[in-house]
Amino acid sequence: MSGLVLYGTTYCHLCEQAQAVLNEAGVSAVYIDIADDNGLVECYGTRIPVLRRVDGGAELGWPFDAAMVRRFLV
Repeated sequence: MSGLVLYGTTYCHLCEQAQAVLNEAGVSAVYIDIADDNGLVECYGTRIPVLRRVDGGAELGWPFDAAMVRRFLV
């Protein structure tokens, strides 16, 4: 199980870019489509993509690059 979650939604070009950044950083995350959960839409609807650490709940909002992701994981 990954220690990261990437919140996004289908057809979100920024979410696709965020996934590419994670790939560049060599990091994997569980992708959660917020469209299926009203609570997640309310929380993240205007902020996606958002990368969240499972261990403490810290979040990294878009825009981010590979270096920022690596620092976020330290």
